[in-house]
Amino acid sequence: MDNTKTETTTESDITRITITLPTNAYFMSGIRDFTLSLIKNMTDFSEQWAYRFQSVVDELCNNAIEHGSAKKNEEIKIIFLTKERKYVEIMVEDSGTGPKKMTALELSKLVDQRKNQDYTEIGIRGRGLAKIVAEWTDELKFEDIENGGIRVRIKKFLNDPELEKDASQLQGQQVVTGRGPIGPTEKIVLET
Repeated sequence: MDNTKTETTTESDITRITITLPTNAYFMSGIRDFTLSLIKNMTDFSEQWAYRFQSVVDELCNNAIEHGSAKKNEEIKIIFLTKERKYVEIMVEDSGTGPKKMTALELSKLVDQRKNQDYTEIGIRGRGLAKIVAEWTDELKFEDIENGGIRVRIKKFLNDPELEKDASQLQGQQVVTGRGPIGPTEKIVLET
């Protein structure tokens, strides 16, 4: 039985897609594929940015499953908003039943601390929100929600100068990106 629920609505030039998933990492490959397809086909972001968003959504969802929704038979919600030629916004909500309860304010402070270059307690884990999500988005917000969970909201604007710089640097090149065992791999550029 498939517990995945999908809802799509379109308001003028904003498309909203809501997906509710059981807290099982099994479903993450489908969300990664969906994210890549959505960004490549419904926005004006480059393929490189589509792969970056794929990593961002993967990080947010895995955190919601591991830290925010630890009970079996819980759900996470992923909301994709795209405004044509303007931005993509992604929200991930957990159930608030994770092993270590945090508020949105506490989580925001933790990410700010880990973004600081002087932060020295760096291990293999615990860097994703600060090193992947915060660096590849224009807005990163944490919100407490009614059920006791947290909503993480990210937004990337299409008019970001980084997008143009990345595209101009890569003309005539093929970019291959992926996900390694502990995070995104470095970008590999193949000359064509």
